[in-house]
Amino acid sequence: MERKRERAAAAGALAALAWAAAEPFDEVVLRTGYSDVALLGKSVTRSWLWWPIGMVAHAANGAAFGIGVAAVAGHSSLPVRKLAFRLAMVEHVLSFPFAGLADRKHPARGMKGVKPVFTFRGFVQATWRHALFGAVLGRLLEHAERRSRS
Repeated sequence: MERKRERAAAAGALAALAWAAAEPFDEVVLRTGYSDVALLGKSVTRSWLWWPIGMVAHAANGAAFGIGVAAVAGHSSLPVRKLAFRLAMVEHVLSFPFAGLADRKHPARGMKGVKPVFTFRGFVQATWRHALFGAVLGRLLEHAERRSRS
């Protein structure tokens, strides 16, 4: 059981890193100036350390989500790939309204990477990022399931 949680955490962290890798591209395409890594890191510091702190926090959030999806998967009839994708999209829809709070209260609001996100473009960007995260997480969890059976 412990090994399953470790694999789920690793899958979630890797999916979060895939999300972070996509951020520079979608920021340009959608012209939002918003980065989840910057939001997390710059909530702690505005020094050059914001980036590694933001990456670690983002990966940790992904790991926790991966563990949660794996736990739900044990009680669901859905294939883990579909479950991970759907739960990522549910999390997106439920958490997006809090973006307005970040837009108003974040200590680094307005700085590079922490531009307003509670906009139509921000919603599109967050939808794409959660879809990518859910798809990668589902694929990795499916792979981990197959490996544990063999």
